[in-house]
Amino acid sequence: MTHSAPPNPGKTPATGHDDGRTARPGLYIGRPFGVPVFVSPSWFLVAVLVTVMFEGQVNDVIERPASYAVAFAYAVLLYGSVFVHELSHAVTARVLGLPVRSVTLHILGGETSIEREAPTPGREFLIAFAGPLVNLVLAGLGLLAHALLPLPDVALLLVDALTFANLLVGVFNLLPGLPLDGGRLVRAAVWKATGHSRSGAIIAGWVGRAVAIAALLAGAYLAAYPASDETTGGGTGFGWLALLWSALVASFIWVGATQAIRAEHVRDRIPLLSARRLARRATLVTPDVPLAEAVRRAHADHAGALVVVDHDGAPRGLVSEKAVTETPEHRRPWITVGDLSRTLEPDHTLPADLRGEALVEALRRAPAAEYLLLEPDGRVYGVLAVTDVDRTFAGI
Repeated sequence: MTHSAPPNPGKTPATGHDDGRTARPGLYIGRPFGVPVFVSPSWFLVAVLVTVMFEGQVNDVIERPASYAVAFAYAVLLYGSVFVHELSHAVTARVLGLPVRSVTLHILGGETSIEREAPTPGREFLIAFAGPLVNLVLAGLGLLAHALLPLPDVALLLVDALTFANLLVGVFNLLPGLPLDGGRLVRAAVWKATGHSRSGAIIAGWVGRAVAIAALLAGAYLAAYPASDETTGGGTGFGWLALLWSALVASFIWVGATQAIRAEHVRDRIPLLSARRLARRATLVTPDVPLAEAVRRAHADHAGALVVVDHDGAPRGLVSEKAVTETPEHRRPWITVGDLSRTLEPDHTLPADLRGEALVEALRRAPAAEYLLLEPDGRVYGVLAVTDVDRTFAGI
């Protein structure tokens, strides 16, 4: 149960994804409050697992096969609690002026993808706290329902199970390490105290790594010493499952914490970005020039890009490096650069003087593989390839 915002480590730092297209994270189920909601196929695996595990308790109250239907209903209601948790993040972010990309439910809970990071520690705190707060409120309502309402046995079992689940989700997410909500609360607190969001993220990331190790150790302990079944005096038989689940949770937290730390190192390098420094020299060719001849001219010019211009010298398109390399050499004399060129979109033409955050924002706004760079007087300076931007962040 996390919420994320760019930069997104592991992807192109400038664009946030690899190819300029955003893949759907799962099955689309609707847009409550204007927020797209997806369910990952991995959820169905969890639904089956929860149904099988919970059915034994339900069977003590109701006969099979109805017990399986009730157990499955619990699995759905359990993820309903996760959904409300994530939607709380999303709605709070939108109320505070931050655009939300999506909410996704998956095997380990859910994730809210927010377009931008909160501009202040106060907003970061409110967005992070909204999710656990809703779960704790639901747990409190469950306790009240148990105490005050005359519920039938099946309903009482569901209420008690959901109360415990919401309490667990709320408390777990308040653990003080990224990528959990508690880690974002730590980040907000350190940010407020120091005035630097970077310090908060680094500290919360390292705490998150410690939480991951603790989760793995807890799972190993439960596997070695499983709780006893009071009726048999033996183990429950779910020790291996506790270890597997803790390993999944630990890896999720460790990866998220590591990405948070890496994201700060990415930010450290962003001010060093310069379109001029990263640009490839370009050879200008008209659309009717054979590809073989264009490549020869580029080699002679020590250029790394081809720009298609009209007969007045005005740029009209780009020939991607991928298009050239995928064309066999024996075909290059018979194919013109116009056949392979990509028409220039207005947002894919950038000033050569762009640097730092302004450059990153321009690349995010209109994702592409290459961009044409122009001098202030309109002359072609060169071509900026996103792969060259990636190399700037390689090894972080």
